[in-house]
Amino acid sequence: MTLSNEVNYMQLNTMKKEITRFMLAYKFALDEISTKLNILEQEFKLIHDYNPIEHINTRLKTPESIINKAQRKNIELSLPSIKENIQDIAGVRINCSFNADIYKLSEMIQKQQDIEVVECKDYIKNPKPNGYRSLHLILKIPVFMSDRVENVFVEVQIRTIAMDFWASLEHKIFYKYNKAVPENITKELAEAAESANELDNKMAHLHKEILKIKQTDDSIHTLDGLTEFDFPINFLELLTKSND
Repeated sequence: MTLSNEVNYMQLNTMKKEITRFMLAYKFALDEISTKLNILEQEFKLIHDYNPIEHINTRLKTPESIINKAQRKNIELSLPSIKENIQDIAGVRINCSFNADIYKLSEMIQKQQDIEVVECKDYIKNPKPNGYRSLHLILKIPVFMSDRVENVFVEVQIRTIAMDFWASLEHKIFYKYNKAVPENITKELAEAAESANELDNKMAHLHKEILKIKQTDDSIHTLDGLTEFDFPINFLELLTKSND
């Protein structure tokens, strides 16, 4: 191997390591936020009567997709520039049942002490012109590597199931027509977004009514101010003995 070939090989190897480290930082950031969300989800399932999280999905842009976006946005094709200017390389999508759940979950995420909230975009209170609704959080997640701490952007989208259904179909239609959607279809999509919003409001109202009924039933089944808990008998006996 000639000296020139050796230099080229070393340069390529260095570049490969830099790109690998770059992508790993985003993967680890997704792992970090996923762990936080899984803890919240498990806590709600095991301790609370109600779990606001229906589904969690993560995705990492491919290098090809990152380059394409950088070119569309006229961003310099260097790793530092891409890291600074593209904030959705790592993404998390959370589906909730109701609008109230979205804001409740957003508040819990933003209160995490090691997370920096860069931006909050509320497309629920202020929908996009096409009818799109969702809550977007741009977060910075610290990733502890072997020789440094990387603060990595992660985009979190929180929406209801109805919002997600609409957004998925709109995305498919958008690309089917190569972004040139006919005006009549655009109008119908906006109307469908309104229908999805009305469905969310209706289901939220029904949920409140069911909670009222449940609270009434719980009060009926309470005896002398004490509620009966469903604990195993041997566990109750163990507690009784420990108090003797």
